[in-house]
Amino acid sequence: MPVRTQQPTPETARAQLLSSISYIFDQAQASTSNHRKNYVALYKVQTELAQYTEEVRGGKAIKLIGERKFQDEFKCLLLRVLSIKKGVASADRILKFVGGYTRFANEKGVEDKTAEDDDTDDDDGNTTSSRFTASLLMFLLDAFPAKDKNARYRSLYTVAEMISHLGEIDEDQYNALRAALMERATDKEPNVRHHAVTSLAKLAASEDPTEFDDGESILDVLIETMAYDPSPEVRRTTLMTIPVNDRTLSAVLDRTRDTDNSIRKTVYASVLEKNMMDEKDKKVMGRTHPRTLTIEQRELIVRNGLGDRDPAVRAAAASLIASWIDVIDVKIEEQDVKIEDNTKEKLESEVLSLLGLFYLGSEGTVAVDALLSIFVTRVDIFNDIEFDDQYWANLTPEKAFLARVFVDHCKSTNDEVRLEATLPVVTSIAFRIQEAYNTLVDDLVDQEMTENVNEAERDRRGDEREARELIISELLKLAVNLDYSDEIGRRKTFQLVRNMLRAEALPEALMAPCLDVLRELSSSERDLIRLVVETVQELRDSVIGDDEEEVPKEADAEKSFDGTVDEPRPVRPSVENMSPEQKARLDVVDLRCLSMCIGMLERVNSTFEENITLDGVLRGLIIPSVQRKDDAFRERGLKSLGLCCLIARRLAVQFVSLFMSHIATSPPGIRVTLVHSLVDIFMVHENVIFRDQVNNLETITKFLLTQIMEEQDPKVKAALCEGTSKLVLSGLITDVDVGHKILLKTYISPLTAGNQELRQCLTFFFQIYSHSSPANQARMREIFILIFLDICEDRKKAKESDEDSEVISSAQVAAMFVDWTDPLQLSKAINARGTQNEKSVDECIQLDIAEDILKLLFEKDLKVEIEKEDKRVLCQLFNKLHIPDTVDDYRIRSLKLLMDNLRTRRPLRDSVCNTAFTKFEATITKKFEKQLEHFSEEEFRKFEELNELFMFLDSIIPLDDDELIDIDIPKKGRKRRSESIISTTTESRSGSPAPRTSKGKSKAK
Repeated sequence: MPVRTQQPTPETARAQLLSSISYIFDQAQASTSNHRKNYVALYKVQTELAQYTEEVRGGKAIKLIGERKFQDEFKCLLLRVLSIKKGVASADRILKFVGGYTRFANEKGVEDKTAEDDDTDDDDGNTTSSRFTASLLMFLLDAFPAKDKNARYRSLYTVAEMISHLGEIDEDQYNALRAALMERATDKEPNVRHHAVTSLAKLAASEDPTEFDDGESILDVLIETMAYDPSPEVRRTTLMTIPVNDRTLSAVLDRTRDTDNSIRKTVYASVLEKNMMDEKDKKVMGRTHPRTLTIEQRELIVRNGLGDRDPAVRAAAASLIASWIDVIDVKIEEQDVKIEDNTKEKLESEVLSLLGLFYLGSEGTVAVDALLSIFVTRVDIFNDIEFDDQYWANLTPEKAFLARVFVDHCKSTNDEVRLEATLPVVTSIAFRIQEAYNTLVDDLVDQEMTENVNEAERDRRGDEREARELIISELLKLAVNLDYSDEIGRRKTFQLVRNMLRAEALPEALMAPCLDVLRELSSSERDLIRLVVETVQELRDSVIGDDEEEVPKEADAEKSFDGTVDEPRPVRPSVENMSPEQKARLDVVDLRCLSMCIGMLERVNSTFEENITLDGVLRGLIIPSVQRKDDAFRERGLKSLGLCCLIARRLAVQFVSLFMSHIATSPPGIRVTLVHSLVDIFMVHENVIFRDQVNNLETITKFLLTQIMEEQDPKVKAALCEGTSKLVLSGLITDVDVGHKILLKTYISPLTAGNQELRQCLTFFFQIYSHSSPANQARMREIFILIFLDICEDRKKAKESDEDSEVISSAQVAAMFVDWTDPLQLSKAINARGTQNEKSVDECIQLDIAEDILKLLFEKDLKVEIEKEDKRVLCQLFNKLHIPDTVDDYRIRSLKLLMDNLRTRRPLRDSVCNTAFTKFEATITKKFEKQLEHFSEEEFRKFEELNELFMFLDSIIPLDDDELIDIDIPKKGRKRRSESIISTTTESRSGSPAPRTSKGKSKAK
């Protein structure tokens, strides 16, 4: 007879269901492969438990007993995971399971509600899954401010997994979640901040900024975190997750100058490339599509990416620019894009379209770098480009630019075969230049004759004129690299360029490329100078060409020195006798001639004495221009005179005083020119200039440093610092107390915080200077304490005066000097240069810094009181210094003496200082235990080289007994040997000499 099975009671059934939850969690922590199966099982348990309810209030309400039991059991199991530290794989799997189940439960809840005709839930969308999600979310929010960092990390981790699948939540819960996440974005633990910004980025995508006008928005928090968070991983996470739109794009592009290499690479490889096209519709341009970016943004991407110091970043930037070619022809509207049947024509069209997005007329090389990068990364484009007759017949600025850069690339790679097969003959290029120039001149004449035109027409004509100038400029640059073995083409080009220089209508922007072609075609520099001088004379004489009939007849009969009669030549009347029209025209011509002289002098290296024809231009044009009051003439005249001084030693000695005297009275633009000219003269003619009794090295150094301290204009100050740093690097200025201190004070001064040109120059200078030789590192070590005390004094004065200026922190100054005096960096630099001077590197230089700090901590004869925070920086610096493996007995025992005396005579009162100092002392004692084993101060006093050190120590008066402070005894295992060493030898010390500056070589026995 079959046995009747007893049905389980509701309590027993609920208990079985609840026990199955722990079994599911146990499976979920073992592997992620079974998560999908366990989602289904757990949802079934949740659904069955939800059936258990209880009527309350006489049937007017229902108490969800089963749901509450499920939520409590789920939270209990999850709570066990929250305290587990990072890195435990099983805990990570549980959190991923929780996030995945939240998504699964919400999706199933929506499906079940839609499928059921008779829905027992509330009309507002309140379901079992939504109630579970809300309860779990509030449970996790309570763990956000937990004291345990593991609990904060795990709770944020779980929310980051859940946040994309929360479904509809109450507004109060959303505000609580938002506020809690924004607070955790400033948590002291990087791992917590990492998950906080991940969650915030997902919320930011759907947040309306207008809803929170009274407070900080999520995007503001993310932008600030991306820029200023100390952890590179947090900044990288924020960069990867932040929505890219008009508000955040500039902040994203700022990360192209981040200090971390991986972040800079991420900008190009992930963010910019990912957002080029819309994620939903690949035919729609995204926010980082090259056509939606501004010219400044495109140039910033190319400049920072291809100019990065890290090869991986440069490769990512090159890949991004190459990908621009593939998407450049995509339109915003959903239109069919016409694709040429000829692949070569299509590639050419795409390259030209990309070039049209850059300003090709700029003096920079942004567009050039972008195109050269495409030639390297997309070899198919370089191989398929052809310059046939049709290409040259319809020249545009983009086409001319492409041809010129193509020629430059072929020249740099020595690809003469490709160059010969692609370009037309020289004569053809010359005719193209002449045709473009004639069109430009005709347009200029038409514009002068047509005065009454509207603004739109004037802008159109201006754009056309600029385009034609750019075409001529690119063709002239291309012509420099052509093969002039064809004599007919060479003569045609030579005559064309010379006639262009003689014409007053030639824009000044085209003078430089014309001079480059003329230099290529001239037989020598002397011939080039002669041609330019003749052109200058002809231009100036043409001013009075219309008034030749007014020239006195006796001038026509003037004979040359060889007795032959010269051709009738107009005689220049004095300026006073000229009409106002002639004066104005002469001024315009003289400015053009000065520009031409500057361009010519920048392209020659022969001496002034070898080209006597320059003397006439110097006396007739350059010097009179310098003497004029008009700033435009003075600036160009002084620049021309400075270039003349570079090739004429006699002129340099004669006019250097003139340049120095004009700096104080000239406008800022002219002062920059004067500073550049002066520094160049000092660099070229140092042996002659610095031997002068008046303008000797000491006088010039004092003059430059005085100008740096007194100058107010940021550009002039940057030029002065740049020039002085060149003189210091070249070894002309070696005075540490004058040169290095002034430059360093200028560098860290709050007054120069906004002068990025100056800061960038001096940042590079101090790195190169310090890592160029051991002597330079020694000089930087000598001024460390002086600069540190100056910063302490400046900060104290700023606090007393309530100034808004932010003085650089002591920690930043200390970090800079640690880097500059790092002997390992110097060794790398020497090895990179290939010189065999490794033995000259002083590996103990940072031990000398430690000695200097120890002497400073005695606070003997200090004019500035060192505050507690500054003392902490100094003490913490001990453990950041490089300690070599081998140190001579003299150095290590001197250091030990100072440490022991500091502990007994000037004990550190602050616990942070004492902890850092104790750690450094233990490191030294342990590392050099053998050298310090038989150390005796009495025997050490016998060495004459240590007299200064002992005189310094003996001058330190110990604190009185009632002034002694109890210092925490180190933990068990650490020994304070210094007390037993010093206690027997400190009674007979007196005197207070200055700290020693040289090292002895004797060793203790």
